[in-house]
Amino acid sequence: MNGHPRRSAYEVALAQFDEATSKMPHLSPNTIKFMRVSKRELIVNFPVEMDDGRIEMYTGYRVHHSTVRGPTKGGIRYHPDLTLDETRALAMWMTWKCALMNLPFGGAKGGVIVDPRKLSQRELRRLTRRYATEISIMMGPEGDIPAPDVGTNPQVMAWIMDTYSMHRGYSVPAVVTGKPIQIGGSQGRFDATGMGVMFMAREALKHLRISAEGATAVVQGFGNVGAIAARYMQMLGAKVIAVSDVNGGIHNPKGLDIPSLQQHVRETGSVLDFGGADTVSNTELLELPCTVLIPAALEGQITEDNADKIRCKVLAEGANGPTTPEADAVLEKSGIFVIPDFLCNSGGVTVSYFEGVQNDQNFYWSREEVLDRLNHKMTMAFKSVLDMSLSKKVYMRDAAYMVSIDKVVKAMKLRGWIS
Repeated sequence: MNGHPRRSAYEVALAQFDEATSKMPHLSPNTIKFMRVSKRELIVNFPVEMDDGRIEMYTGYRVHHSTVRGPTKGGIRYHPDLTLDETRALAMWMTWKCALMNLPFGGAKGGVIVDPRKLSQRELRRLTRRYATEISIMMGPEGDIPAPDVGTNPQVMAWIMDTYSMHRGYSVPAVVTGKPIQIGGSQGRFDATGMGVMFMAREALKHLRISAEGATAVVQGFGNVGAIAARYMQMLGAKVIAVSDVNGGIHNPKGLDIPSLQQHVRETGSVLDFGGADTVSNTELLELPCTVLIPAALEGQITEDNADKIRCKVLAEGANGPTTPEADAVLEKSGIFVIPDFLCNSGGVTVSYFEGVQNDQNFYWSREEVLDRLNHKMTMAFKSVLDMSLSKKVYMRDAAYMVSIDKVVKAMKLRGWIS
């Protein structure tokens, strides 16, 4: 890397928004100004008792970007590098994601600055309950509905649901989504984001008239999103030739056996040392020639420093914000078909919406019904973005923003927020 100053996630989100709105001359400056900022932001500092009796102080956030289309929706992230700016960006992207998928939500995001791997289960439970209590002034099934994100999981959601329910005096399953199935979670939720990435890659390959059979895929990040995307890409007929996690990457041009690799990760905690595969660095992995590249790790992985070395035909963004605006300019010129993050990884929030619907009805669907509905909803969203891209002759990311922003603006006008 050449060491160009790295933009914050929020700067990236704003730059992408500004680029899209520059192609929407019908929007007034006042409307654009309104949508660039969060509606409300909460910072909380709270104590947690460690197992040895020490008190540690933690900082958490909850940001609501927009409430115009309905209650806010967005994950809770536990990560040592979390910042308020990153939380703002993620909340903003959630607004566009929900609008794009035609879900009746606005965008939110939250989290705690913590490395959850360094906490015991009891410490993690105490931290979660305290954080949930602190943000409960902004949380509720009618107002703000959290979900899992990086560093959190269904167990964390169960603790949040239980904490909120204790305050109310009765069980409120709809206060969070991504819960365990035994307490109101939805079938198919765990696979939803990774499977959705596959659905979007499949539609892009169809558009480009490339057969999935024999296509090659590279996946950066082998967590909840990347591992599942890799498995479903293999089931689609593609050959997954490289994957990585926080420890490093592995490569086998003949293809990796993903179910065996998942078992290896369960046993060893890493993709490294998997039989028959060579070790590759993160830099080398992103630059491998392939049909589909799936960045499913953290933000800012494809930048102006490496964008000209990306050698895929389809870039399917499983992570939030993996590509910087400077990199986008390079990718567009090189003809790489980009499936923007808030379209590509929208499977999770879509099934979260399905989960909330099931909670409200107290009537639960089969896994097949959930995934069929997800397939239909994501395929329709892809078509709407592709149609915008082709009709307006704009880059796919701009097209996704334009579809989403139009929906938010229409809601703002109907509610009388703007004239």
